[in-house]
Amino acid sequence: MTIAWGGICCSSPPCVTISLREATYTYGNIMERQAYTLSVPSERYAQAADYFGLVSGRKVDKFKETGLTPVKSELVDAPYVGEFPMILECKVIHHYKIGLHTQFIGEIVDTKIDESALDGEGGPDIVKIRPVVFSSGDRRYYGIGGSLGKAFEIGKK
Repeated sequence: MTIAWGGICCSSPPCVTISLREATYTYGNIMERQAYTLSVPSERYAQAADYFGLVSGRKVDKFKETGLTPVKSELVDAPYVGEFPMILECKVIHHYKIGLHTQFIGEIVDTKIDESALDGEGGPDIVKIRPVVFSSGDRRYYGIGGSLGKAFEIGKK
C-alpha cells in the first residue's frame, strides 16, 4: 500500500511509524504477520506508488498491474518492491489505535539501499534516492530539492 502518515520515531532502537485505517487489507496483514516493509519509491515510480494507494490488494495484484517486482524479505514476513532504491524491513513492537487510524511502530531490522543511491561514505544519499514526498495540505507529491544547510549548524549565530 502507499502510506501517507509515517516517519522516524526513535533512533535507539531505530524505529519508524506508520498509521493506517483498520479497514485496509494491509492492516490485517500487519496484524497477522507483526511485520512490514517500507519501500521508498524514487520520483520515477511516483505513478506506481500512487496506484498502490488507489486499489486494494484484496481485489488487484498490484505488482502484476504495475510491472514491479515483489521480493520476499528474509528477515520479516512482508514483501518489498525490488525496483525501489531504499527498503526498511520492520518488526512491529507496538501498535496503538488513534481515532480512525492505528499507529504501528516498527523496529528497523534491516535497511537495503541500492548502490547507486549511496553517498561517498556508504550511507544513503537523499538526492540520489530522490524519494517521493506527500503533502497532505495540497494532496500533491513532491521531490526533494537541494540542501538548505547542515543540521544543527545553520541555526547557530
